[in-house]
Amino acid sequence: MKTDKHANNIVPFLSNTELNRSSLPNIVLSSDASKQRIAELQRFVQDVMIKGVDYGLIHGFSKPTLLKPGAEKLCDVFGFSKTAEVVNRIEHWESGIFAYEVKMKLIRKDNGIVEAEGLGSCNSKESSFQQQNPYTIVNTVLKMAKKRALIDAVLSATRSSGLFTQDIEDFPRQSDIKGGDDLATKVQLQTIFHIVNEIDMPTDVAKEMMKMTFDVKRSTQLTKKQASDFIQDLLHLKEAYEEVRQ
Repeated sequence: MKTDKHANNIVPFLSNTELNRSSLPNIVLSSDASKQRIAELQRFVQDVMIKGVDYGLIHGFSKPTLLKPGAEKLCDVFGFSKTAEVVNRIEHWESGIFAYEVKMKLIRKDNGIVEAEGLGSCNSKESSFQQQNPYTIVNTVLKMAKKRALIDAVLSATRSSGLFTQDIEDFPRQSDIKGGDDLATKVQLQTIFHIVNEIDMPTDVAKEMMKMTFDVKRSTQLTKKQASDFIQDLLHLKEAYEEVRQ
């Protein structure tokens, strides 16, 4: 019986006479099929996913961050079911320290095969929780760990890391920002102002956060490095508020 060496989109690196030798694995998808899959994913993002709901755009970063609603849409369109498991937990009720690590599995609905696994963690000592009572945010910390695990798994399963970043914690921290000794840019200050208004944070609370963290009295005194970190802290806080509202 004659077989087609290109059947099922398998393109071998070696000729038939060399197949018995030790070699690299064969490519499962042809280049055309891979390009088509990427193009279909890009069209889905453009046509179906909503900016500000499914993904967020932050000034100064080339890739948007994938948000929970967007991750769930990708699960639906790719036909994945989800199972979450808390693989590690710390619950110190006396000291108010809580931490969770979650594993998220994405399972194909058509055949039951595990397509990808993702890990996510969150703890009550993160900077975005510093102004909150740790005993009131236990469920929020757990939900954020689950969300991060979901996004990690979705990026892996859908091969969409070229389109999205993992989350806001992937954004560069102080040592990665060039010109960090210069004062914050106008765009950074506008971003801070926008997020503070979006989460209805009182001005005196925002000033107190800057004072405690960076020892400055107003945002115009922040450096580029400090402004970048403060934006991330505010985004974490916004994320926590949204989890509480759900």
